Amino acid sequence: MTSTAEATSFVAAPSTPVLECRGIDVAYGPVQVLFDVDLTVHPGEIVALLGTNGAGKSTLLKAISGLVRPKSGTVTFDGEEITGEAAHLTAARGLVQMPGGKGVFPTLSVKDNLRLSCWLFRDDAERVDAKVAEVLDLFPRLKDRYSNLAGDMSGGEQQMLTLGMALVNEPKLLMIDELSLGLAPTIVGDLIEVVHDINRMGVTIIVVEQSINVALTLARRAVFMEKGEFRFTGPTSALLERPDILRSVFIAGSSVDDADGGDVPAAAAATPTEAPREAPGPDAPAVLRCAGVVKRFGGINAIDGIDLHLREGEVLGLIGQNGAGKTTLFDCISGYHRVDGGRIELHGTDVTAWEPHERALYQLGRSFQEAMLYPTLTVRETIATALERHLDNRDIVAAALAAPASYDSEIQAWRRVEELIEMMNLGAFRDKLVGELSTGSRRIVELACLLAQEPSVLLLDEPS
Repeated sequence: MTSTAEATSFVAAPSTPVLECRGIDVAYGPVQVLFDVDLTVHPGEIVALLGTNGAGKSTLLKAISGLVRPKSGTVTFDGEEITGEAAHLTAARGLVQMPGGKGVFPTLSVKDNLRLSCWLFRDDAERVDAKVAEVLDLFPRLKDRYSNLAGDMSGGEQQMLTLGMALVNEPKLLMIDELSLGLAPTIVGDLIEVVHDINRMGVTIIVVEQSINVALTLARRAVFMEKGEFRFTGPTSALLERPDILRSVFIAGSSVDDADGGDVPAAAAATPTEAPREAPGPDAPAVLRCAGVVKRFGGINAIDGIDLHLREGEVLGLIGQNGAGKTTLFDCISGYHRVDGGRIELHGTDVTAWEPHERALYQLGRSFQEAMLYPTLTVRETIATALERHLDNRDIVAAALAAPASYDSEIQAWRRVEELIEMMNLGAFRDKLVGELSTGSRRIVELACLLAQEPSVLLLDEPS
């Protein structure tokens, strides 16, 4: 692979666009998400699709690939109109989408994930073997993890696998949703090189990004979306001359007070109104302590002899590359992994052998790399569910009979839900299904749920 310091792309001689979207409108029920969107992509291009959370970027990809049917407008791929065509048919044409987040089957091995992705030509064993081999050559790290469960790999390795699963289908147009989300800079750099290599093979690429730096490195042309419409289309270098757009995606050094954040909850764009708390002194009581914590997976030490001391009121940053063991340590602290050595104390009590729910009742809160929420509940219902442990009356019979004690308890809970919705500026999303929210908005809902639990120790796994 060849390192690149600036965006490059393989652009073929002028020809029929590989993709044309005209007048695309998309709605989820009564809520319209995309408004009269036009997009043209030429063979060999890398186009960066930028925008704030909830701007409609992922919805546009879904409309193109057939996962969502446009309310109006047309999608033309390789000279043929494919508007509303089923997703498996668009994939067979060579229009392939790499989903945002973790797009792997966590309980299957790397080998099985890759072979399962070859379903379009599943009856051609020789071709399946050849395509899997090509992916392993492109990602040597996957070759080393070939028999490992995908769910046991780091976020960066899972992203490599997701990209490999898309590549086995020989895309003409590859649409990548959130390439760099939650990944260490070194991993992002490796993935950028791979994307350039793929483009040099003649594959046209659309990549959804929130990082201007990544977009500048990847693409020569960018499109910026806000509230379901295009606000900018042009060279990525011209973005540096648009401070309004840079503020919208929170470039370092910009003032978010002036940013129009689209449908991002204001909590995500708020500036602190109080001075930071002073760091606790050395005599402050410890609320969390790890002593010599060891966790092995087979013969591999994932974490080895970790000592950690967290004082009351302290904010501690845990930094490391993908696969360094950060999430594994959190899993050990919160009880999802049994440690193979060492001791974990919470508020001075040894909780090493406690179950996760027991630690939660002892005021330990935990977020995950992916917001662990109920996609079919509304934001209001999701936050109310997180309040369950604080209900004054949890008797099922009393609730069924609408007994006064149960009724009063529910009223108090809903009041607290409204307080949290107001605190996190989620009013616009109160009655939306969580599964319909953007990644950033789901993060805000997850934080509201954590606050509902009133933890005294909070573990945040890659909240940004």
